[in-house]
Amino acid sequence: MDGTEVDVVVDRLGGMLTGVDRLAVAFSGGVDSSLLLDLAARALGRDRVLAVLGVSPSLPEHERVAAHDVARHVGVPVVEVTTREGDRAAYRRNGPDRCFHCKDELFTRIGDEVLAEHRVDAVAYGENADDALRPDRPGARAAAGHRVLRPLADLGLSKADVRRLAAAVGLPTAGKPAAPCLASRIPHFSDVTPEKLAQIERAEVGLRRLGFTDLRVRHHGDVARIELPPDDLARAVSDPVREAVHAAVRDAGFRFAAVDVAGIQSGAFTLPLVRAAGV
Repeated sequence: MDGTEVDVVVDRLGGMLTGVDRLAVAFSGGVDSSLLLDLAARALGRDRVLAVLGVSPSLPEHERVAAHDVARHVGVPVVEVTTREGDRAAYRRNGPDRCFHCKDELFTRIGDEVLAEHRVDAVAYGENADDALRPDRPGARAAAGHRVLRPLADLGLSKADVRRLAAAVGLPTAGKPAAPCLASRIPHFSDVTPEKLAQIERAEVGLRRLGFTDLRVRHHGDVARIELPPDDLARAVSDPVREAVHAAVRDAGFRFAAVDVAGIQSGAFTLPLVRAAGV
């Protein structure tokens, strides 16, 4: 996409936001919400857009820092809200609808703590057109219940479109791998606890220090199942890195490290359940 196409998208977004004086973007620092933040700032002006970052034990600290860096790059202020999805029994039970309870908590907190204080009259989030078609995205139901806007999906922007646009406007997240929350690493119906989330984060931090930038550590009790892109698999199981991978996982509190030859798997826990249910 060239600059002309960016201008067209910005104009279309501006039309969608007619009547919106100040917009809050539910912001994670990922490529989707980063692009939405940038486009909204271009359409409305940076002084009329606010990035809202939900902070909880499910957000890795490096993602929190990176989100602030991206918002600073765009030139939009960040407001952090502390979300307490862990206080919700339905979230802790970790059924396939866990994301609904997480997003419902986030949008509730934004409504309670941000809208009036910052004179915001609309909230948007970064669902894209591909996400809108997936059956494993119950957070979309929470967004609809809170009347949260989804401009990228409504503009028909696919994930590939989002990445091309992000590159065209110079966002540092254009090539950033997907980074779902830490709770997504815990198998459904195994309780989400702060201890498990912290354990996963410690293991992933240790693996990143070894040069692995795109990864998941899935929590299977004593076993850490490590998902990596196929190109990283051979390195992970070859000495001396193999020993360092094992040490990083053991230092995080796991007994065993298993490298999954299937590689990175989006929706690894949720998709099989919703497909089995015929969703």
